Amino acid sequence: MKRLLALLAACAMILAPTVLLSPPAAAATGCKVDYTVTSQWEGGFQAGVKVTNLGEPITGWALKFTMPDAGQRLVQGWNATWSQSGSAVSAVGVDWNRTLSTGAPADLGMVGSFTGANPKPTAFTLNGVACTGSVEEPPPVDPPLPGTGTPVDVNGELHVCGVHLCNQYDRPVQLRGMSTHGIQWFSKCYNTASVDALAKDWKSDLLRVAMYVQEGGYETDPAGFTSRVNGLVDMAEARGMYAMIDFHTLTPGDPNHNLDRAKTFFASVAARNADKKHVIYEIANEPNGVSWTAIKNYAEQVIPVIRAADPDAVIIVGTRGWSSLGVSDGSNESEVVDNPVRADNIMYAFHFYAASHKDSYRATLSRAASRLPLFVTEFGTVSATGGGAMDRASTTAWLDLLDQLKIGYANWTYSDADESSAAFRPGTCNGGDYSSSGVLTESGALLKNRISTPDSFPTG
Repeated sequence: MKRLLALLAACAMILAPTVLLSPPAAAATGCKVDYTVTSQWEGGFQAGVKVTNLGEPITGWALKFTMPDAGQRLVQGWNATWSQSGSAVSAVGVDWNRTLSTGAPADLGMVGSFTGANPKPTAFTLNGVACTGSVEEPPPVDPPLPGTGTPVDVNGELHVCGVHLCNQYDRPVQLRGMSTHGIQWFSKCYNTASVDALAKDWKSDLLRVAMYVQEGGYETDPAGFTSRVNGLVDMAEARGMYAMIDFHTLTPGDPNHNLDRAKTFFASVAARNADKKHVIYEIANEPNGVSWTAIKNYAEQVIPVIRAADPDAVIIVGTRGWSSLGVSDGSNESEVVDNPVRADNIMYAFHFYAASHKDSYRATLSRAASRLPLFVTEFGTVSATGGGAMDRASTTAWLDLLDQLKIGYANWTYSDADESSAAFRPGTCNGGDYSSSGVLTESGALLKNRISTPDSFPTG
């Protein structure tokens, strides 16, 4: 429940957008090189160098080879950026030929000088792969043993069974993780170092990617924000964490205001990520000032768009009263129990802020958990404004209850926002440390301690 004060504070920290990309997956690769001396004169020669990519498409390449005679020198070259150090020569692709699809060639040329002999170069490599003229398969990787490996290794693709989130063994699991703040404001907090820390030091199961729709978010640059979300999805995948794609609607509170945007966005990300087993879709963050009937109508129009591309992924539906199952509007879970969304493999969102939402909210969650599949897609250790003192007792009571009920959660927020709900002290994201006690707030220290305890996911 990112309240107005938190938003105003964050607006002062708007950053230039950064597209975050993960390392490419291992793939069969190979290349061949045709080297031809087209003319030669005393002390000099001209050669054509044709390199052909036989593996997966590559963007950004470097061809390297060795001059076998000490007297051979590169004089100039074309169709690449050429250089020589000792006997090693390098040709790097330029803007117009930096992408090589499978089977695509790059025709290069060079002029050289020599003293003595002029043998052909040897040891051609493309991005470190020997150009033998055949495809080199990556070494086989043994699958992890049951119960070992990353959260995604162990659990595989998730699904809803009864009122639980279940893994590939049809056993209930609880995912524990962190939510980003708005990626339009805190993009510098989401980089290789921070996501590595979340996966390895925090031992998080989940990264929730909070993409605001308004407030300088998706509506201002649909293509750019879609790309940034996909980049973070890939970063989570590379580290074995689940990624929750959060369509972060807040103001206005009626999700139908963004219905067309939601259909466009989810059609794109579902098609792009359909083959990934680590993606969860959260289609409306915090509906507010709107009836459950209106929220349900929105969900029943957006879910088929996702299902058309990705029929098996888990989808989470926001609930009334800032995703409080209606409690913040004076209602309760019965409206959802009596009139559920007409779709399979879905869950319902529940949010709380521990200093503001206590016994009555916990009682509602406890009752609802026996009737509805629930996921706490966002919660804070502080007040609903995102600020104030951390309520350790209430937070501990909440987390103990979620553990008991096997309900997954994502904490707000994995950021250095100048608010007490943030996990990091202001300025942390200007550095590379995201784990030590010196950079953590009181809230961050508590959450890291809870999340980093062993998951013990069931496999049998």
